Amino acid sequence: MADTNDTSLDAENGEELSLNELDETTAPKRKASESRFNEEIPEKPKSSAELEAVYDVPVQVSAVLGKSSMQVHQLLKLGRGAVVELDRKIGEAIDIYVNNRLVARGEVVVIEDRLGITMTEIIKAERN
Repeated sequence: MADTNDTSLDAENGEELSLNELDETTAPKRKASESRFNEEIPEKPKSSAELEAVYDVPVQVSAVLGKSSMQVHQLLKLGRGAVVELDRKIGEAIDIYVNNRLVARGEVVVIEDRLGITMTEIIKAERN
């Protein structure tokens, strides 16, 4: 038998194949399996009616105005009227999270007597 790095045994007829021959004989099989894989990918929903199954799933939406870091003894000294400086400037976009995942950035708006958020940028997440 030849060096195992240069040859492989063809399982169908017991012949020894070189790596070049092996690549040529298995390539069509790989392409066939790749095309089957592509066919199995579900299509994106075409209408909102197809998404009805997830309409009632609850999600947690959070709007983060900014962040600050301090030691526990500083936190314990805070009282009514204390000001905590955040890492954002006036007019800077705030982060909008859905289920602890950053999905958008936006601005604070006032609607009647409540605060709200208007989305100014949607964050596209990288797929793993």
